[in-house]
Amino acid sequence: MFFEEIRMQHQPLPPLIKIISFGFLHSAPPEAHLVIDLRTHFRDPHVSPELRALTSSNPRVREHVLATPGIGALVEALTATALAMASGPARADVVIAVGCAGGRHRAPTVARAVCERLDGREDVDVQLDTRHLTRPVVVR
Repeated sequence: MFFEEIRMQHQPLPPLIKIISFGFLHSAPPEAHLVIDLRTHFRDPHVSPELRALTSSNPRVREHVLATPGIGALVEALTATALAMASGPARADVVIAVGCAGGRHRAPTVARAVCERLDGREDVDVQLDTRHLTRPVVVR
């Protein structure tokens, strides 16, 4: 028992995978190993008046974003990328930043979906940072 406790104390902590969502209209991308820009390729819920004032905390926004063609494949690719980077020889922490225009709809939905796929794994720790989720709607 004593030697098992010592062995457990010396096992390295699993790498941290930190997923940051942000809005390009609020700030430059955060420092990250990988920055994903959702602005051009995926429709913006901001254009729908009924979704504009909502955030990804609302199920309607999440459903809208996740139903966008290509988003599911992107979430799976980002999940696989994060795991691949975290399992490299250095087993270092990984930071992935996901950005959209205002940081209230697309980016936090995608970031949350990636974190949900990673959550509960024993080989990594996961952290979600939704930087601009609560910022006011950007007038465009």
